[in-house]
Amino acid sequence: MPADMKETIAKATLTLLTDRHVKKLTVKSIVEQCHITRQAFYYHFEDICELFRWMLEKRAEQMLQEILSKGDAEEGLRCFFVMAIHFVPYVRRGMDSSHGAELEVMLRQYICRFFNIVAERRGYYAQYTAAEAKTISRYHGLAVFGLLQEWTDQDTAQLDQIVHTVYHLMTTGMPPQI
Repeated sequence: MPADMKETIAKATLTLLTDRHVKKLTVKSIVEQCHITRQAFYYHFEDICELFRWMLEKRAEQMLQEILSKGDAEEGLRCFFVMAIHFVPYVRRGMDSSHGAELEVMLRQYICRFFNIVAERRGYYAQYTAAEAKTISRYHGLAVFGLLQEWTDQDTAQLDQIVHTVYHLMTTGMPPQI
């Protein structure tokens, strides 16, 4: 059995969701797609939700390293959006599957955790208490999650303006307009 069997299973799952438009994702459909036994699937993953969790963790770690390698924080945010936009079609297919509700919860949690890690590592909210910093990061993470849920081709065309606006909101806020 290949050492990268988890990756093979993940790729088969993406194929089912994106190319075959499977609505009811099952272990049976996954093992048939990657030509393994059910036992092999369960050796690597407890269930499909754990598979999604593993896929998110792997992609989130890759994104985190890429974003933290950017010297400029706004460029790092742009990098995040570009990567997220690339995954929007896959995520939408996953959300349309029988595991959509679990996937949505996981995505929200990972995006919030992601923003919290970046803020901690870069010291963005050092002047706040840990609880306040976590709330601020969570707020920004959920706001970005909301933007990505409604993302359109027009948004992609205006990516630089959206990133700049979001960056401005995250770093300086917007005064209330009365």
